[in-house]
Amino acid sequence: MKEGECKKYLKLSGLEPLIITPESNFVNVGERTNVTGSRKFLRLIKEEKYEEALDIARNQVEGGAQIIDINMDEGMLDGVYAMTKFLNLIAAEPDIARVPVMIDSSKWEIIEAGLKVVQGKGIVNSISLKEGENAFVHHAKLIKKYGAAVIVMAFDEEGQADTYERRIEICKRSYDILVDKVGFPAEDIIFDPNIFPVATGMEEHKLNALDFFRATKWIRENLPYAGVSGGVSNVSFSFRGNDKVREAMHSAFLYHAIQNGMTMGIVNPEMLEIYDEIDPVLLEHVEDVLLNRREDATERLLDLAETFKGDFKTNEKAIAEWRNGLVQERLTHSLVKGIDEFIEIDVEEARANATRAIEVIEVNLMAGMNVVGDLFGSGKMFLPQVVKSARVMKKAVAYLLPYIEAEKTGNSSSAGKVLMATVKGDVHDIGKNIVAVVLGCNNFEIIDLGVMVPPEKIIEAAIRENVDIIGLSGLITPSLDEMVYLAKEMDKLNIKIPIMIGGATTSRAHTAVKIAPEYKETVVHVNDASRAVTVASNLLQKETKDNYVRAIREEYDNLREGYLSRSRDKNYLTIEQARKNKLQLDWENFKPSKPNFIGAKKIKVELAELTPFIDWTPFFQSWQLFGKYPVILSDDVVGEQATNLFSDAQKMLKQIVSEKWFTAKGIIGIFPANSINDDDIELTINNHQPTTFLTLRQQSQKTTGAPNIALSDFIAPKDLGIQDYIGCFCVTTGFGVDEKAVEYEKLLDDYNAIMVKALADRLAEAFAEYLHLKVRKEIWGYASDENLNNQELIKEEYKGIRPAPGYPACPDHLEKPTIWKVLNVEEEIGVILTESMAMWPASSVSGYYFANPASKYFGLGKIKEDQVIDYAKRRGISTEVATKWLAPNIAD
Repeated sequence: MKEGECKKYLKLSGLEPLIITPESNFVNVGERTNVTGSRKFLRLIKEEKYEEALDIARNQVEGGAQIIDINMDEGMLDGVYAMTKFLNLIAAEPDIARVPVMIDSSKWEIIEAGLKVVQGKGIVNSISLKEGENAFVHHAKLIKKYGAAVIVMAFDEEGQADTYERRIEICKRSYDILVDKVGFPAEDIIFDPNIFPVATGMEEHKLNALDFFRATKWIRENLPYAGVSGGVSNVSFSFRGNDKVREAMHSAFLYHAIQNGMTMGIVNPEMLEIYDEIDPVLLEHVEDVLLNRREDATERLLDLAETFKGDFKTNEKAIAEWRNGLVQERLTHSLVKGIDEFIEIDVEEARANATRAIEVIEVNLMAGMNVVGDLFGSGKMFLPQVVKSARVMKKAVAYLLPYIEAEKTGNSSSAGKVLMATVKGDVHDIGKNIVAVVLGCNNFEIIDLGVMVPPEKIIEAAIRENVDIIGLSGLITPSLDEMVYLAKEMDKLNIKIPIMIGGATTSRAHTAVKIAPEYKETVVHVNDASRAVTVASNLLQKETKDNYVRAIREEYDNLREGYLSRSRDKNYLTIEQARKNKLQLDWENFKPSKPNFIGAKKIKVELAELTPFIDWTPFFQSWQLFGKYPVILSDDVVGEQATNLFSDAQKMLKQIVSEKWFTAKGIIGIFPANSINDDDIELTINNHQPTTFLTLRQQSQKTTGAPNIALSDFIAPKDLGIQDYIGCFCVTTGFGVDEKAVEYEKLLDDYNAIMVKALADRLAEAFAEYLHLKVRKEIWGYASDENLNNQELIKEEYKGIRPAPGYPACPDHLEKPTIWKVLNVEEEIGVILTESMAMWPASSVSGYYFANPASKYFGLGKIKEDQVIDYAKRRGISTEVATKWLAPNIAD
């Protein structure tokens, strides 16, 4: 990211960046590495068992903590020594160090010790005006010098703020000092307006929660770019020992705090109930206290709390007939049907009958998963069901793990160890996650490195974990080049691990032509999840490996030779010849539609307005149920599964919309434009220096005499004196998606983790369709009388197009930074570009608007090397760099 970009957002980092935008919803700060809040952590630090203490930090990160809070304030500890040592140890643990650190202490010497060694950009927790303005300014300047963000307590020389008025008074004073006197970046300031206990029986505590909510709202509205944090567990202090009530209080408090603008908080995820799943009676009583809705709220909650001690939840469902079967039958039924309600009971029964806990996995559970695999392989069971089965399997394995650890047996009969990664620069992982689930269901051990994984990390992890197969995934075209590079590097290191290639932009041809020749070991393209198990098994089983590898290599050799021969036989024009054969439009009789609006503006829309624009066909395809919606729902083969999946999607979509899980944000610009130099489009922004979009031109020989087209052909040439126009846009529904997916993953629920991402993608595309409609009918207004239904919109039966960089009409991803510059995308709506020009969040869409009806069915096809050289000159980059970005489109 360039310096100065995204400057209004809090940016933190461990080994990985964490950018907190208005759409980030809520950032969870893990609280267990705190000697004042965890007796276990305190004991380990006191006994200098730092390696065990690291496991607590690791568990927090694996459990979804986006920041870890580290506190060493204890009378019998050398806090400076403990903080320094622990942070140094964390720095050597990549799985922990990937998240930012919150250095938590009331002692400045401990804070500064942490600042000297912390990796990346962390947060200091905290400073305040308690010791006066001079000390406050001194500490703030040092924190700024060390490059950290800061939490500021609502505390001054008179004491801790305990009313709404005192909270906002101290926060305003602190903000003005930090911003005006210290020059502290406003976005690096986080206020803690003090969370105090409620329901204590004391009159003066009745407004503790409500005043926090009000103060939070005031801070977010009046102190620009500052965030709000707090220690959530404080609010339920009166109910120590009653976890059920405390969980409900934490969830309800967070719900209202987030609604009022709270951006992060220190909270134990294990002490949270899902807001919608809180018992309605308990929720009413809790919110009566938090919101001070009744005079007798405290007394009523105290009375009710007595009935909620322990786990009062009972299974109200009648025990179905299948529960009377043998334990193996019950386990298999649960796995096939995706029922997790009784899995721990049945697993415990199987464990009691087994010699070792591991046998329950190897014998009982795998017997059930073999049934799942057989049904899936025979087409009698479909991917959504398999993912539900995986959820049950994970819950069963999680239950057994402590017993397996206790027995200290490592002789698991895993089918093999597979490393999965979305390559550097790419943020998409739905397909990869589905493949991981399917392989996991078939007893493969999965190591998932996530998204945007650099090649050195993939190689290092593959060697360290001694994996049997590496699975690479990518959605955008630059990912193809990353895969080629990785194959070359692995070959240089003489690594002999087979590679499986998958993802939307990958293909058998590209794998055979571009990747396989660079790696002596086997490279196999896997076109969908249902093939992954067969490919992986064939690569690893002694009985099949040699013949399978030989057959794959022969197939790819033949494919490569055939492909290159066909390519050599094709006829292409030179770029000069293609330009002479450009599309000739009748510009003299063409009058461009003058837009109703010129310039750029942000677009906000409620999610409910987008749902009618959803194209459901790609949703089913992401689950590998192929067929067009709504016909697929009545299909003889997959109709039942499609209907069940659609029903689940509708339920989650209703939650997404009603609870506002995501925010739809977009930005659009429409500007005067003309084509120049044959293949470029020049647009003028606010009468400033013109900006240029570069386009590519078709070069294949047209046997029908058709023209060789570039997108610039659909914009009036500048030398004709006709003022034309072009639009560009970026929309997203992706902020908050990863956090929701992680919530489900922590519950071992892959099905809903994948579902939430798939729906976010559909909403982003729906937003793009919705906005294009607004452009055509209102914002630009060139088709104000258009009247199409949703199916006609999906079929693009409208005037004009909205091509996107990376797709056939404009395959060059390097045009995205131009859109970002023209619209100030990152600053305005928070969508960023990775180094490979993938958009983050992943559920985002960008592109252009062309109004000319002649543009309707344009696609580029292949280009020749002379155009690559010409294009490199136009863009001012080397031919090598241009070749990298255009590689998939260059004819051999």
